Amino acid sequence: MPQVMSGQDIDRAVRRIAHEILERHRGIDDIVIVGIHTRGVYLARSLADSISSFEGVVVPVGDLDIEPYRDDQGLRPARKPRPTRIPVDITGRSVIVVDDVLYTGRTVRAGLDALSDIGRATQTELAVLIDRGHRELPIRADYVGKNLPTSLDEVVRVRLGEVDADHGVWIDRVAVA
Repeated sequence: MPQVMSGQDIDRAVRRIAHEILERHRGIDDIVIVGIHTRGVYLARSLADSISSFEGVVVPVGDLDIEPYRDDQGLRPARKPRPTRIPVDITGRSVIVVDDVLYTGRTVRAGLDALSDIGRATQTELAVLIDRGHRELPIRADYVGKNLPTSLDEVVRVRLGEVDADHGVWIDRVAVA
């Protein structure tokens, strides 16, 4: 399984995205960063830590469980519910949704549905570590760590030290039925 990003590459990509967010928003006023469980949460925290280190202020970070909003329930194994925690009201704020891999767009759509039940943000943006293509919905990321064109018989595996034994990104081939 070839490695396409090392842990250092991931850290550099997160810092670059943090700078892009600061440039686009001209600071961090009214920004909330929300990570989609599981690896998106840890990437969101890393992103907020980077922004905080540049700006010297704390950025609110939340965790979002999208399982109840998925359109493929019953087609895949059910997961144990995880808490949705957003420390501030998102109404009137810019929300940056963070996930590890953007593929079909369905996870992001579920995330947007979940956020709309929580509050009405003035703006919602998407930051992803990997954009692998193959969209089924008209969704695109505003901030991308790496564009990684893949074939349908490949799987992108993001490993983060907080969750996994390794820290990096790998591509694996799987049998397509």
